Amino acid sequence: MTTKQALNIVKMKKMKEEAVPLTMITAYDYPTGLLADEAGVDMILVGDSLGNVVLGYESTIPVTIDDMVYHTRATARGARHTFIVADMPFMTYHGSIDETLRNVRRLMQEGHAHAVKMEGGLEVCPAVEAIVKSGVPVLGHIGLTPQSVNQIGGYRIQGKDAADAQRLMNEAKALEAAGAFGIVLELVTEQVADAISKALTIPTIGIGAGRYCDGQVLVFHDVFQYASPYRPKRFVKTYGDVGAMIREGIGNYVKDVKERAFPAESHVFLADDDVLDNLYGDTKSERVERS
Repeated sequence: MTTKQALNIVKMKKMKEEAVPLTMITAYDYPTGLLADEAGVDMILVGDSLGNVVLGYESTIPVTIDDMVYHTRATARGARHTFIVADMPFMTYHGSIDETLRNVRRLMQEGHAHAVKMEGGLEVCPAVEAIVKSGVPVLGHIGLTPQSVNQIGGYRIQGKDAADAQRLMNEAKALEAAGAFGIVLELVTEQVADAISKALTIPTIGIGAGRYCDGQVLVFHDVFQYASPYRPKRFVKTYGDVGAMIREGIGNYVKDVKERAFPAESHVFLADDDVLDNLYGDTKSERVERS
């Protein structure tokens, strides 16, 4: 296992120029961050999707800045050689610029992130510009924006008609102009994602946005079906069924304990005879004679 250096936003832009795809996966704690780091992923997103897959919420909306700081800091302890992006959670960047920058500061100083991610288009560009001017890289996010799911009417594919395609293109260009170092395109039709990727000088990271983005991101729990029950998604390729393995393993553990098959002799620690002599008040030979 070789030690790698974390990417930076200059290298990412060069990778786009050289047509080298970027890899990104979500992580939410020390062990998943460490595993992703060891596997050689380019970027880790500590996503507010932790609300769904870790905290058990129905959406990302209940996730707080405290949640994000906590999970980003834990992930960063494991992923010491990987560029880490932390999600700005719901309504933490729609107030005053001062409030927005306080929340960014927490993710950077307390969470040890290298960058932040923000959902939205034209409406968040002033905040993006202010954050970038403060010295913090920003990853944009357009298309399906889960924090706005109640407003956009559910988890719907974006860019299916000409007007929506033009809206996405305008938003992408505006985010680039505001200083974003890259943009996540979520659930966007492949043709529109391709057109946006070609129109920008910054990388696009697709999730359900087809084959022609400059990189891809998937949720850790989708990649490994780490859920019960797991609901398959068309845009996800799974690489293992961890959920089934864990469920089966726990079931076998419960069975072994109930049947007294665990612990077995190989799992126990034995005391010396003199310890037992002192405990029982007699010697081993005397106990054998009585038995």
